[in-house]
Amino acid sequence: MNKKDGMNYAPEGKVNKVVDKGEFLFAAIGLDHGHIYGMCNGLIEAGGELVAVYDPDAQKAAAFCEKYPSATVATSEQEILENTTIHLIASACIPVDRCELGLRVLDAGKHYFADKPAFTKKEQVILARKKVAETGLKWGIYYSERLHVESAIFAGQLIEQGAIGRVIQVTGFGPHRANPESRPDWFFDPAYFGGILCDIGSHQIEQFLYYTGAKDAKVLHSKVANYSFKDHPEFEDFGDATLLADNGATFYFRVDWFTPDGLGTWGDGRVLILGTEGYIEVRKYIDIARSNSSNHLYLVNQEGEKHFELSGKVGYPFFGQFILDCLNGTENAMTQEHSFKAAELCIEAQEQAIKITG
Repeated sequence: MNKKDGMNYAPEGKVNKVVDKGEFLFAAIGLDHGHIYGMCNGLIEAGGELVAVYDPDAQKAAAFCEKYPSATVATSEQEILENTTIHLIASACIPVDRCELGLRVLDAGKHYFADKPAFTKKEQVILARKKVAETGLKWGIYYSERLHVESAIFAGQLIEQGAIGRVIQVTGFGPHRANPESRPDWFFDPAYFGGILCDIGSHQIEQFLYYTGAKDAKVLHSKVANYSFKDHPEFEDFGDATLLADNGATFYFRVDWFTPDGLGTWGDGRVLILGTEGYIEVRKYIDIARSNSSNHLYLVNQEGEKHFELSGKVGYPFFGQFILDCLNGTENAMTQEHSFKAAELCIEAQEQAIKITG
């Protein structure tokens, strides 16, 4: 796993199988973003069997099979959709195409697991909601900055245990390293990925809803800017937003593409969670100038101050729960409404954003 390159950041955890061999087969369609590797790692560690892959780019498919030799390269998308033994399709195709693929997947009687952002327009969320209601199948979204980060998972466990009381405010920071020379052309065109708040902002809004227990929120203010990518005038390298949840909790987050080369990882992702009885700081990927390791959590409450180093100690329970949800019709990993609401709100933040010139 390359800690310097966020696009190909694919965590690997411990094997914790929730199903037996042959119980849950899945395939991958669309390899445009490296997150597909993290998605597949999580499903395989939970007992899923990766049996097929399709991408129009034969080289991408061949490289994928080097990592996952259990996968057979399909000659077409349709070959996978018509395979009745496959339970789920995972995809990290170009974001603008993820909704249409998902509709085809559910029509084929399979569950769907999309990289974020799963949608770039509100109309797509509406279509997905209708299709899920029509078929009863799952439309999962890979909000990796919480689901695939042990310190972020542990923060949720502490909150559930009442360690900081009622959560009243969350502040999130999602800086990323751009690595523009290695990015495809679509990376710089918001028509393909929805804009910075829709894209990497989706992680932030999802974690806000989760940590506060909110069912809905209102976007109070948002703004975007292109400060340094003047060769790509439509691109946005900075964005922030303020939200108010339906339970009174508030949220501010910032996302950007300004991670300096001197940082030992692709982004100093952090979240600060204020409760009525204490607060938590999560330093997801690095503890700058102190430790190059990931998954640091600081807890301050009525009992004192604590520092936790959590790599390899928490695991990634989402993937096993999601597999069982697909098989049993439950909603233990993440409710469908939660995943869609986070996607919807990040699109609202994007659409309402003030565009800064400078």
